[in-house]
Amino acid sequence: MNLFLFALAYFGAFALKSDWFRSTSASATFTIFEASIGWVLAIKFAVFYASRQYRNMGYFATMRELRAIVVESSVAFVLATCGFAAAHSLGWIDYRVSLSVFLIDFMLTVGFRGGWRLARRFYFESVLPKFDDQEVEPAFLVGANNRGAHVANAINSQPDLPYRVVGFLTIHDYKVRLRVGSLPVVAHVDNLVFAAKQRNVKTILCVAGLLPGKTFREIYYRCDKNGLKLEIVPQVEFIPDTKTPIREVKVDDLLKRDPIRLDTERIKRQVTGRRVMVTGAGGSIGSEICRQLMRFEPAELFLLGRGEHRIFFLERELRALGKSTKLTPIIADVSNKERIDGIFDAAKPEIVFHAAAHKHVPLMESNVPEAIRNNIYGTKVVADASDRCGAEKFVMVSTDKAVNPTNVMGCSKQMAERYVNALAERSQTKFIVTRFGNVLGSNGSVVPIFTKQIQQGGPITITDFRMTRYFMTIPEAAQLVLEAGAMGQGGEIFVLDMGEPVKIETLARDLIRLSGLPENAIEIREIGLRPGEKLYEELYFESETRIETDQKKIFAARRRKFDLDEIQAQLDELLSMLREPQEKIRERLTDFVPEYKPTILPEKK
Repeated sequence: MNLFLFALAYFGAFALKSDWFRSTSASATFTIFEASIGWVLAIKFAVFYASRQYRNMGYFATMRELRAIVVESSVAFVLATCGFAAAHSLGWIDYRVSLSVFLIDFMLTVGFRGGWRLARRFYFESVLPKFDDQEVEPAFLVGANNRGAHVANAINSQPDLPYRVVGFLTIHDYKVRLRVGSLPVVAHVDNLVFAAKQRNVKTILCVAGLLPGKTFREIYYRCDKNGLKLEIVPQVEFIPDTKTPIREVKVDDLLKRDPIRLDTERIKRQVTGRRVMVTGAGGSIGSEICRQLMRFEPAELFLLGRGEHRIFFLERELRALGKSTKLTPIIADVSNKERIDGIFDAAKPEIVFHAAAHKHVPLMESNVPEAIRNNIYGTKVVADASDRCGAEKFVMVSTDKAVNPTNVMGCSKQMAERYVNALAERSQTKFIVTRFGNVLGSNGSVVPIFTKQIQQGGPITITDFRMTRYFMTIPEAAQLVLEAGAMGQGGEIFVLDMGEPVKIETLARDLIRLSGLPENAIEIREIGLRPGEKLYEELYFESETRIETDQKKIFAARRRKFDLDEIQAQLDELLSMLREPQEKIRERLTDFVPEYKPTILPEKK
């Protein structure tokens, strides 16, 4: 079709310029047209192919697509004009094509191709949906803005979807009774129940992550209380020949804060075309870091992990994305110094994301030597290898449990932070630390545990009804790491602004409702704190100064000064004690980290 439109535009340019139908020189004009059209079509099609416009299905006529058509047509105009002028001056051709012909051809090409896309959009939005209007459900979409209009158009152009957007809900009073595109803004979100009853609407659609967490929760509770169905439209690029993946609400959507937004340009400059290493690549965070990195197409991505099963399937998943990045899976233990040194000497990574660690608090309380070996010594091995091979940046994944730790896991991560910060003083490599809260949906986290307990009919077990935690999603955790790596200059500790901490009991009740059950259908039982647990987590030490960054959702903490030789001596001593009783190791940890206050509960007799 595009080739036909190219030919039609060129023919029209000659017809308008030469007035063939009344011209006495129509034969000579047609001869020039016939001689030149092959070259013109070749130039246009080459530009069309190089711009990858052939990949666009053309079902949506947007300003972005019109701009692409104008740019593409301009390039073809310049190439054709200059090419034919040069060919004539060199004597390769004995005819000339008027500049005005190419100018008219440019305007007609833009008009024909833009008009064709508008016609297709009209067909898919206005004609095709009418064939099965009786089979679809009317729905309101929250978000009276350009993105909302795009989402509504995408949904309404797909007749196989069960919904048809009939109006918008807004969080701004002044937009009520206005129109966005062809659809009305029917009500403020506070009045969604009344508006839905008036128009016999039973489904409310929200685009994931676009509303503040507090507003979304209010909409969710209002819908749940009044028998309305709330569905989520993921933030994806809509492909009209596939079904838009509308889904049910997930607990991630109920976070009590706004979602983080990546500075993609800064990350792209940092990552694209570089050699990048991710340790712990098979874990929840490490694998998501790898997925996010693939968007920016590093030259080579090294997937380092200890479990061959996870690395095998992660490599297959990433390879299926069809990116140009070379993928190199590596099976290794970060505490194996000889193996890690050999890997880094051969790979020479430019950027290292260190996500390998043991993270389960109760397990590390009963396996203290393993926490020392993997979390502290493993970090030292990878950090030293990064320093020695001249890596530009090293980004360590830490935890809020490292602040005023009450458990071995948090204490081990605090000592790892100290080593990395001390090494930053002497190294050309820029060492950076990121601190996470609890990651929703990660392996062993509270959400999968609660979900399993709900599936088994309960009870949901909570250690203490007063307990609160900071929460973030797996993608947000990975984004924090990438953003910190891009903005960090060495020595900083970056923390995501996770808003207010969430009560674990509230999270449990949300999960019960999301499972489609009444809140009292599942018992929630308090079982008492486990070894190493504390009621409230902290993000900073008192001696750390919180600093704002140019990313409003990420804060930095100015690190404390630590002596590398002193920390090295402490680590050597801990490694020499791995065969000692665990209580003796724990006592030595309290000497090295004064803020460490173990909360070991006495065993029941």
